[in-house]
Amino acid sequence: MKFSWIDKYQVFLFDFDGLLVNTEYLHFEAYRRMTAERGHHLTWDYDRFVGIAHLSSSGLKDTIYDELPALYAEEPNWSVLYQEKKTSYEKLLQEGTLELLPGVKEVLEALQKTNKKRAVVTNSTKAQTEAIKKALPILQTIPMWITREDYKNPKPHPECYKIAVEKLAQSGDMVVGFEDSTRGIKALLDAGVKNAVLICPSNHPQLFLDSLPIVPHFTTFLEIKNI
Repeated sequence: MKFSWIDKYQVFLFDFDGLLVNTEYLHFEAYRRMTAERGHHLTWDYDRFVGIAHLSSSGLKDTIYDELPALYAEEPNWSVLYQEKKTSYEKLLQEGTLELLPGVKEVLEALQKTNKKRAVVTNSTKAQTEAIKKALPILQTIPMWITREDYKNPKPHPECYKIAVEKLAQSGDMVVGFEDSTRGIKALLDAGVKNAVLICPSNHPQLFLDSLPIVPHFTTFLEIKNI
C-alpha cells in the first residue's frame, strides 16, 4: 500500500507555507514589493530569503533592517512594515498560481480515506489560508486549522503545536509532525512531538547547519517509505 507509514500514527500535524503549498515564493516577492514601494531594494535571491526565514521568527526583520538602515530610519516600527508586506502577499495570492507541492494531494487523500486526525499549524492568517483553501479544495479535507490568530508566540516557540496536540491527541496516540524549516522542527520537538519530519530541498541552506536537530529528512512526501 502506498503511504503505508500512515497506519503507524493517529495524529498528523502539518506546517503550511512551503510544505503543503508553494507560497514561499509569494512571501519572498511580498517582502521585495514592500521594500520597493518605499524606495528600497532587497538584492537577495530566493535561497537567501528562505535561509533567513526558516531559522528564526525575527530573522527577516533583523536582516532587512541591518541591510537597509535607511528603511529603519524611515519606519522603525516593524509591525507597520509587516502589515504592508501582508497586504502585498494577499494581492499576490489573488494574482498568482497556487500549486500543491509534490505528494501533498496523495497524502491528504490517504488521510481522508482513513479518517486520521489531522491539523495545519501555520503562521499564516485565517484570511490567507481561506483564500488558498478556496483555490485548492483538497486542503478543505483537513478538519483543523491553527492559524496566527490562535496563538501568541510564533515558531520556534512550541505554543501553536501544543494547542494542536491538546485538541487532537488522546492518551496513547502516536503523533507525527511535518515541517519545512528548522524553527518549525524545534517548535514540534519542544511541544513534545517526538516524531518530527523535515521536508525541504536537498540544497536548502539549513541542512548544513550544526544547529539543525537530527530528524528524518525528505525532499518530498513521495520519498517517504518509513518514519
